[in-house]
Amino acid sequence: MRRLLWIGTAACWAAVPLSAQEAFLTLPLDCEPGLTCYIEDYVDGDPGPGYRDYACGLKTRDGHRGTDFALITQQQFEAGVDVLAAAAGIVEATRDGVPDLPYSPEMADALEGRECGNAVRIRHDNGYQTLYCHLRQRSVTVRRGDTVARGSVLGQVGMSGESNYPHVHISVLGPDGHQDPFFPGQAGTCGEPAENLWLTPLPYTKTGMFTAGFSDRVPAFADVKSGTARLQEGSSDAPMVLYSHFYYAQDGDVLNLRVEGPDGEIFENTDRLETPKISQFRAYGKKSPAGGWPAGVYRGRATLKREGKVLAVRFTEITIR
Repeated sequence: MRRLLWIGTAACWAAVPLSAQEAFLTLPLDCEPGLTCYIEDYVDGDPGPGYRDYACGLKTRDGHRGTDFALITQQQFEAGVDVLAAAAGIVEATRDGVPDLPYSPEMADALEGRECGNAVRIRHDNGYQTLYCHLRQRSVTVRRGDTVARGSVLGQVGMSGESNYPHVHISVLGPDGHQDPFFPGQAGTCGEPAENLWLTPLPYTKTGMFTAGFSDRVPAFADVKSGTARLQEGSSDAPMVLYSHFYYAQDGDVLNLRVEGPDGEIFENTDRLETPKISQFRAYGKKSPAGGWPAGVYRGRATLKREGKVLAVRFTEITIR
């Protein structure tokens, strides 16, 4: 999500002292980090045009004002994963009815004012509010004025609004604006935080993935980095190649590239990384079968793991006409 729109009317802050360092949050979705979910993006701590996460790493986007907890598989999204209240409070605003569709620039006008998608905003008694974005269409289970306990179900993980993968975006706000729950009260800085707002510590790794995409050949690294390697439509008689561009991988990390088509699995390849560079890519592909690839949508997934725990996932699609 590139921008975060506040749903409902303007917030009315209660006259309660705000303790920026007092932990009060739990996971905003029903999952186990590293096994069934992972953190895709953190709050952008760079006040300028660049970006950096709270640990001075790359796991954010310019202007990103929340934390993105992502699902690992499309099957999880289809089965339904609950979004949970990260702390007890009172529901201030909700929105439902926005479709779960992969975002494209052509959708910007239709989503104006609804970039957050289906959402819930909760006021907490310590002066904070939390906002949960991109919930699944018609899944929101609470209404304005409801009192919720920590862990109450608010809806399900979706991809409504400005989203192109299943995740929940949680923003934390106080009287002074957006807060990074991993580095509260430290806007414009990064480093090793003394305290954060999570009741259970969430481990950080600087390893991540920039992108994954389809091509009809093993692309040049320059084309991967510029984005020109990516194909959204392909030819039925051309090779099908899936690539992944990642950063700060370590010896022994495992990259899995998998493609499924209209008739099932096309290929799956697992590569154990050795002496990786700071930034690099891997690609794997398959020649077209006799008669060409069947028409339809082909879905690729790149997964980066360390010791069995998921570090990053990227989804991508290509259409064969």
